[in-house]
Amino acid sequence: MADILRDDDACNGLWQAGRRRVVEIGVMSVAERKAADEAAAIVAQSEQPSSPTERVWTLPNALSVLRLLGVPVFLYLLLGPHADGWALLLLIASGITDYLDGKLARLLNQTSKLGALLDPAADRLYVLSTLIAFVLRDVVPWWVAALIIGRDLVLLATVPLLRSRGLDVLPVHYLGKAATFCLLYAFPLLLGSLGDSTFATICAPIAYSFAIWGTGMYLWAGVLYLVQTRLVLRNLPRVGAAQ
Repeated sequence: MADILRDDDACNGLWQAGRRRVVEIGVMSVAERKAADEAAAIVAQSEQPSSPTERVWTLPNALSVLRLLGVPVFLYLLLGPHADGWALLLLIASGITDYLDGKLARLLNQTSKLGALLDPAADRLYVLSTLIAFVLRDVVPWWVAALIIGRDLVLLATVPLLRSRGLDVLPVHYLGKAATFCLLYAFPLLLGSLGDSTFATICAPIAYSFAIWGTGMYLWAGVLYLVQTRLVLRNLPRVGAAQ
């Protein structure tokens, strides 16, 4: 893996696949000068005076809020009446709205700072609530949940550091989105794997494959976020220090 990351051609291929405008997954594997440029680009993007970034009442934001409101309902369905079928439908609906809010934000030019916070917050809350429910119902071992939740807690601790450099959060990069995608696919399949039916037998290996890959990528994405944070702190002055 280290040899691959040091190979410029491999990195360039990863960049082309994972770039979401400015910040990209390859920040960890480039030379120090290029890495500094990436960190500077993050701040430059965050400081662009663009009126849509201040919007609150937008259709994509409304979809994100609906997803957030579904989290306690989802938990109740799993832990209360064990209505796994309804919980599965709600999780699928959440995945559809997750796709739509990003698509509509770009299509309607309604990207906003609030939306950039709501979208990953909804993703993480669904991941967290599902993990809690699955641990309580003995679907996944507790240490898997501890790894995923611990990763988010570590990243949460970097927020004050980023704000000292003029950032609220780092933009979500491709690997983080791919990891969340795998986990959100794994969860409904894990629900489907409960029981002794033929459908459950078919779902089980697919569900655990998504869960293993998703957990691995989720942790690796966390490492990349930490590297990006380190580069921001190293190469950019504190807010107000440049005056």
